[in-house]
Amino acid sequence: MKLSKKIQHMAVFIEFLTGSGLAIFFHMVLKNPEAAYSIFGIGLLLSLATYLLREEMETTRTQLTSQYIQAHEITFAVAQINDPECQAKAQEILCGIKRTIYLLQQGYMPLDETEYYLEGAKCTDVALHRLKAVDPLTAGWHTRGALMNFYQSNLRALERGVTITRIFVIGHDEIDDPEAQKILLAQYRDGIDVRVAFRSELPIANDISGRDINSSFDFGIYDDQVVTDVFPQSGKYYGRKTATSAEVEKYVKLFKIIDHNAHAVTLEDDRIILASEVLRLAA
Repeated sequence: MKLSKKIQHMAVFIEFLTGSGLAIFFHMVLKNPEAAYSIFGIGLLLSLATYLLREEMETTRTQLTSQYIQAHEITFAVAQINDPECQAKAQEILCGIKRTIYLLQQGYMPLDETEYYLEGAKCTDVALHRLKAVDPLTAGWHTRGALMNFYQSNLRALERGVTITRIFVIGHDEIDDPEAQKILLAQYRDGIDVRVAFRSELPIANDISGRDINSSFDFGIYDDQVVTDVFPQSGKYYGRKTATSAEVEKYVKLFKIIDHNAHAVTLEDDRIILASEVLRLAA
């Protein structure tokens, strides 16, 4: 780098001397002062122009070299791993990184479990109109810290006038389970629009949303602008978040399909039962 700089400075000096020498030659020998001044001025401008051009080229070269090294830093590091087992492990890690980058390219932010419920609470706290959620009927709504804090954000939203519709996806025999009744009853009494959808009644696939709806029944849509979704399979990340309009629209359509197959519920004798069951018994 120092040698290149010296060469550049010498080139500028040589160009300056050449222009000055020609100007002196025209002035002293050929007795043409006007041509001498013109040659000196043009030579000076050319020297300055070539100097600035070399500086720009050198800056660009340095930046490109730095970007190339940065872009291939991981590749170079992996290439220096000689142990076969370590090399295999490195490739496995790279595959995981590629999957994460692919999610980011789609507009999804991968989240671990704590981050997932924290983001859900944040989105609920800023929601202005409606929260639409689909959840499995799992224990922990009033015992697990992260889930409890998320539910508290739901209650704060209800106080602000936000409408919350939550569809629990369950099996036909789960609704009578005492623990399930506790969860359904608590959310129903808190003012949440609780509905129930049976897994066997949901379609296996949904071509509109472009994804297998049987693979995930745990997501939330906040004002139709932001979505949080739990991954159907366990892994490094628990779920993801997106505000990309095209991806949010997929979940909005998916919610409509699940909601179309869901059952309204009602309270009878301190138990949550299907509203359709009440109508059937009344008939």
